[in-house]
Formats: sequence, structure tokens, C-alpha cells
Amino acid sequence: MPYGTLYLIPVPLADDAAAKSFTPYLTGTINSIKEYIVENEKTARRFLKEAGLKTPQSELLIHDYGKHNRDMGKADFFKGLQAGNDVGLMSEAGCPGVADPGAEIVDKAHRMGIKVVPLVGPSSILLALMASGFSGQSFAFHGYLPIDKVLRAKKIKELESTAIKLDQTQLFIETPFRNNPMLEEILKTGNPKTKLCIACDLTSATEFVQTKTIAEWQKKVPDLHKRPTIFLLYHGNK
Repeated sequence: MPYGTLYLIPVPLADDAAAKSFTPYLTGTINSIKEYIVENEKTARRFLKEAGLKTPQSELLIHDYGKHNRDMGKADFFKGLQAGNDVGLMSEAGCPGVADPGAEIVDKAHRMGIKVVPLVGPSSILLALMASGFSGQSFAFHGYLPIDKVLRAKKIKELESTAIKLDQTQLFIETPFRNNPMLEEILKTGNPKTKLCIACDLTSATEFVQTKTIAEWQKKVPDLHKRPTIFLLYHGNK
């Protein structure tokens, strides 16, 4: 029997962004499968309901790969696929596999010879890059920078140098409750001519995306506390 297909299903980035996030193909896909591998079961069930799931949720089989269940040796995640059933993979928000531990699921699926199909949906990284005005030809996402102040300042300097040397956009994130200290460090450490884009609350009603030089940001500093944010650095020669 041939294996089933692993569908990578993007989840809205914000609570009020459902209408912006779904496509007819996505809705059709979730109504054709009854098994999911998810990062957060509560979020996944809410998403499926908002996306137009017609199958009773009591009939769904949901595997949780949250932080307490990330043992990739667990064969249960793949039994349905091996039996020929299609399965959906969902992150807690955004695209599975992108800045998300679901990449390990996808990697194992490839090693097992399982077909992987990515669906169209919101990615905070790409949305921020699109709206920044920075280079979309060459860019790098670095995830979280060091928490230690000295190491973090050093890393920011390194990213500035890389942006100039490679003409490359540098993207990174921080835990939302540490956004303000991160921004403070960027404004303190960065070159005044370096361009900084702050992309906050993407797709939500409070979405905020602005690009300025560090010198310009220093004149009026936004409050980013507990607001999902992507920071982007680019050189100031353009």
C-alpha cells in the first residue's frame, strides 16, 4: 500500500486574521483528512473550526509534538501515513517547519519516502521582508539572538557587518516580553545609518510595520512589549 501524503498547513498569525489566511484549497484539504500532527492541540482545533472543518472533531486523530512530546522516535506520528492515510502538520502559528520544530517531522517524512505538500499561508518572516523595502534577493533569518547583553551586542554588530558585506537583509526575533530590551540594545549598539524595520502584530488589527534608520528610531521608540515582532537590519548605503 502506498504511503499517504503529509500536508503542511499554515495557521493564522493572529486571532483576528482567519479571513486573511485561508484559501479554498486549504479548506478542501482539511475536510479530506482526519489525522493531524500539531504543535498545540488547542490552537489546532480552534483553527480547524475557523477554517471551515465539517468533520466532527471527535472523529479526528491528533498527535501533539509540543515541547514535551518531541521524541522523533515515536512511530505513532507516522502510522497513519504508513497505512496510506493523508495527514496534516500544523505549527502553533504561521508555516510549519519555518522557525518551528515541525521541521523534524518533515525531515523524517522525507527519509521515509513520504510525499510532502506545502500549502499556501502566512509566514511572518516573508511578510516582514516583503514590507521592509530591504533586499529580497539575499536575506538570512537568525531566529533568537543571545540573551546575554554582551553577546547580544556583539551579534548585532556582526549582523550589521554581514548586511554591508553581502548586501543582505538580516532578520531575527525575540520572545515578545523581551522585545523592548532587544530594541533598546539595537538602538544603543547599531550604527545610526543602519536601517531597521520593525514588523509587529502582522496580519492583526494592530499591525505595525515601519522602516527607519536607527538614528530616526532613536527619536521616538515604540512600545513592543508582548507584541510578536520581527526585526530586520539592512545597510544604509542604498
